[in-house]
Amino acid sequence: MDAIEAAACKLPLVPREPTPYALKLKASARDNYISIVSFLVFLVAWELVCRLGIIGAYQLVPPSQLVTTFIMKLTNANPDGGTLFEHTETSLILALTGFGAAVLIGVPLGLFMGWYKPLDIMVTPIFDAVRPIPPIAWIPLAIIWLGIGLPAKAFIIWLAAFVPCVINSYTGIKLTNPVLIRVAQIYGASNWEIFYKIGVPSAIPMVFTGLKLSLNASWTTLVAAELLAASQGLGYLIQMGRRLAKPDLIIVGMLTIGFTGALMSWGLNRIEARFASSKRVRL
Repeated sequence: MDAIEAAACKLPLVPREPTPYALKLKASARDNYISIVSFLVFLVAWELVCRLGIIGAYQLVPPSQLVTTFIMKLTNANPDGGTLFEHTETSLILALTGFGAAVLIGVPLGLFMGWYKPLDIMVTPIFDAVRPIPPIAWIPLAIIWLGIGLPAKAFIIWLAAFVPCVINSYTGIKLTNPVLIRVAQIYGASNWEIFYKIGVPSAIPMVFTGLKLSLNASWTTLVAAELLAASQGLGYLIQMGRRLAKPDLIIVGMLTIGFTGALMSWGLNRIEARFASSKRVRL
């Protein structure tokens, strides 16, 4: 036994091959490192371009000045008449009003159009005629019909968010498995029961895809909607930055729109994960 153990000790150690999971973690860490380094290089290059005067101060400001402007705008209403929190709150109310109205109208309409053929025949020609018109083209009529207050701005955002809600809800319920429908009919389920218990749960993934697209559309249409004689809002902040020739205000407004939109998208993804797991097809 001693001889065998001594011989085993002299054998060269063979390194263990890393598992696929370990290789995946290593690759992910490397990718994250590369992303962080490239982003830092971009910021440094941006700072140097501005500091060296390659681009004028009235065209672009360095990232360090953006941080200063951002901190200042958290509590200071100058020069545009509102703090960043006030502008963000106004824009959120406006965007969520239009988005909420689009969801309440567009999702049921798309589901019913996809399930009931007579409604589909009646509504589809009108919908197809209105759908290609850009929401911005409705601004003159919105002013005539609703004035220049919140209803007119929310109407523009509603138009942008309405179309994805209808299309994705319609497509989602059209993709309902016909086998499930047939089984439910065999067991004597009514058309409404099949719609509610099979069609709607089957359409949930596509419905949430439409909600994400609608939220993105409502948030990106915000700047155009706030062109209607706004006195506050992130779109108004950007417009004032243009009028005052202050690119730092413009970029701070743009970044705030981007970060707020990303936060809302994250919240909607969380809602989808929780809701979709509980809403399943049950016969």
